[in-house]
Amino acid sequence: MIVKQLYSEGITEIVVVTEEPNQYHKNNIFDIEPDIVHRDLLNATQERLKNVKGVSVLIFDQTCAAEKRRRRKAGELPKLNKRLFINTDVCEGCGDCGLQSNCTSLLPHETKLGRKRKIDQSSCNQDYSCIKGFCPSFVTIEGGTSKDLKVKLGNSVRIPEIPTPNIPELHDDPFNIFITGIGGTGVITVGALLGMAAHLEEKSVSVLDMTGMSQKNGAVTSHVRITERDHEIRAQRIATGEADLLLGCDMLTAGGQDAISKTRVGRTIAIINTHNQPTGAFAQDRDWSFPDATLRKLIKESVENQATFINATQIATRLLGDSIATNLFMLGLAFQKGKIPLLESSIVKAIELNGVAVDANKKAFQWGRYTAIDEETVMKIAVPEHTKQTAGLESLNEIIEDRMHRLTQYQDKEYADRYKWQITRTKKQIESKTKSQDLCMRFAKNLFRLMAYKDEYEVARMYTDPAFMESLDKSFDGKFKIRFNLAPPLISKRDVKGHLIKSTYGSWMIYPLRLIAKLRFLRGTPFDLFGKTEERIKERQLIKDYILAVEQSLTNQSPLNESAIRDLIELPSEVRGFGHVKLTAIENFYTKLNQFHKTSSEVTWEQNAESKIT
Repeated sequence: MIVKQLYSEGITEIVVVTEEPNQYHKNNIFDIEPDIVHRDLLNATQERLKNVKGVSVLIFDQTCAAEKRRRRKAGELPKLNKRLFINTDVCEGCGDCGLQSNCTSLLPHETKLGRKRKIDQSSCNQDYSCIKGFCPSFVTIEGGTSKDLKVKLGNSVRIPEIPTPNIPELHDDPFNIFITGIGGTGVITVGALLGMAAHLEEKSVSVLDMTGMSQKNGAVTSHVRITERDHEIRAQRIATGEADLLLGCDMLTAGGQDAISKTRVGRTIAIINTHNQPTGAFAQDRDWSFPDATLRKLIKESVENQATFINATQIATRLLGDSIATNLFMLGLAFQKGKIPLLESSIVKAIELNGVAVDANKKAFQWGRYTAIDEETVMKIAVPEHTKQTAGLESLNEIIEDRMHRLTQYQDKEYADRYKWQITRTKKQIESKTKSQDLCMRFAKNLFRLMAYKDEYEVARMYTDPAFMESLDKSFDGKFKIRFNLAPPLISKRDVKGHLIKSTYGSWMIYPLRLIAKLRFLRGTPFDLFGKTEERIKERQLIKDYILAVEQSLTNQSPLNESAIRDLIELPSEVRGFGHVKLTAIENFYTKLNQFHKTSSEVTWEQNAESKIT
């Protein structure tokens, strides 16, 4: 209808961009012939249309991916039998998958070797655009189902009878509840349930929702104001400093200016979910970190320590099998703490009238109540393996031992010994100049990163390691097939930019991978078939240049101070990725290296690279 109307108004340059172009061609729904292109060509189409004189129209036809996920859960759309999984051992944490997909289901995964990526299967919209990132760590799982993370509760585990809390009394002024969260998680549902519960008790109520972009974890807030029926609510929005309860279903939005402005010391009580849910910014910035400590401090100060912090997402997901239960869990927690001016029976009735996942929502509400009176017991039930997080490697010797073990697996013991020899040599130089153990540890980590570059042999070894199949078994149930998404440099095609194009290979690829993994003794020799590409040549040269640059910075003639030396030593931490992504990172490495070199000399690094260490 849109196309026909536009065409009748004289617009002839009309393009329909869709993920299913074949549906248009098959149904032949147009009397005219607009261009119909696949959504992968969106950028190219926009570039073309901007040069068209006069008015041109681009229609993007696709159901919201988050809405598709909701419909699949409700059975309104067929469920897809394909999921993506990241082999975190292979992943470099380069962030190219986030740049390509802009998806918020790509979460940070902290390891001993730094930050990697993992896919949150419960929130994944199965859009599959993250696979466009140039990285061999993505595998396609066909036929399996995502494993239920719900903890198995025995018959003996029951929620005991919970005492009725003190219900806040309503006075002349409305009781104000400010709810914060992110789109697509049910924040607006909580506000609607409170509104219905108040209506059932014949109270006056106002609910004002401020919605965000659910697909990109946009901020969502709900202003809920409740009073006796004979009192008027003159404004729907909660005014500055007028919130009685700050219900933070997401800590980042709860610590935002909008939420903090609603609090007042002596009046506001805060109940905050501490789950670190990354925002859309993480998709674009691979090094973005959740400001947990800053947010906690800000919220505590705004309510004068009248704040409860709890990882509601972790508990609700383990108890009920879905993170969507988090917000009802938070509502139960707030109710039992005496911060909701409504009766339990009214809230339960509102859940029933809502008619969506009634039993699950009731259970989430009751588990939240139980947690309010006995958090320790609930934690033992929900997270039985909950123990204090083991600290990372803290000493230089521990780091060296760990990295030598990895390098022995990577190549052989001789290669690991070369690493240890270089660390020992550079450690003496560091101690003679700065006496900093921290610099030694940073150098040990970053030299390993360069020496253990992930070539074809290493990727093959990691895929044939039993740990990979164990990680799949922990994540998926049922019989499933594995497909590898790779771009072998010797046989892959290239796009218009000269970048290698990934192809999908069946589970049979595991056999060639096993053979390639066994041939790693050829690495760096004249018989190394993969070692002659531009990427491999630069990776080997990078090791030499890095060692030389660090040693030059540690000489008595170098004007670099300890802070500058630390920045120099940390440069390899930015060299991540594969193929053209890594080549770009290497270029950036040398650009920054030249800046350090110019600090101590007028000669550029390339001009001074004749005496490279071999």
